[in-house]
Amino acid sequence: MTLLGAYVPDREQALVWAGGLVALLTEFGCTQNAARVALSRMVQRDLLERERDGRLVRYRLTKRTRDALAEGDRRIFRFGEQPESVDCWTVLWHAIPDERRDARRRLAVRLRFLGFGSVQDGLWLAARDREAEVAALLAELRVERHAGLLTGKPSRIVDVRAAVARAWDLDELAERYRRFVHTYRGVEPAVLDPAAAFGIRTRMTHEFRQYPLLDPELPARLVPPPAARADAVAVFHELYPALAPAAQRYFDEVITP
Repeated sequence: MTLLGAYVPDREQALVWAGGLVALLTEFGCTQNAARVALSRMVQRDLLERERDGRLVRYRLTKRTRDALAEGDRRIFRFGEQPESVDCWTVLWHAIPDERRDARRRLAVRLRFLGFGSVQDGLWLAARDREAEVAALLAELRVERHAGLLTGKPSRIVDVRAAVARAWDLDELAERYRRFVHTYRGVEPAVLDPAAAFGIRTRMTHEFRQYPLLDPELPARLVPPPAARADAVAVFHELYPALAPAAQRYFDEVITP
């Protein structure tokens, strides 16, 4: 998904050669067999459509993938710039049965992308008003009857920071930001060949796109932001476009049969 989001410009029409994707994935530690299995699973999950062109197999992005990438773009490129939260939090609880475990898994991934943290099994908390987004998500996954949703203000009597500490590992998050800055701050795009630019930009993007899943962007008046978050955001926004021309050339070269 990182490759598709960062390097496929025409998400509605583009056809991407399967052999090229496999070759690119092997550069990040996948075996050829594992890469092919991953692509097959994406087809099974309606993330890619397979099309045959003579002896070549190509993939087209499905609407589900295009929507996911568009949502990801909004979160990733606005991350760290959101205004202070209104004083309204969202609480979701659910008891999705085992026979709907795939829906349960997908719900967890999407909730984290919306800034939710898991307080305990089946109970999620967000320091934002997410009522509309969660209602739409429950309807999309067809699990409304297994879930409940509340919005409201946190109590001023009971310290909500205890629940925050259970829902999000903020110390580990701060360390991840520090490592990100240490790894990428010294990169000089001008001295990199296309293959190196592609490798660095892809790894950096794949790491950075995890932050909207991990960082609830809690109101600063409640919990101070992680010390290196602002530096990590600045590094990403500087390098992502600076590495793009060379990295895109390498991607286009490899996926051209």
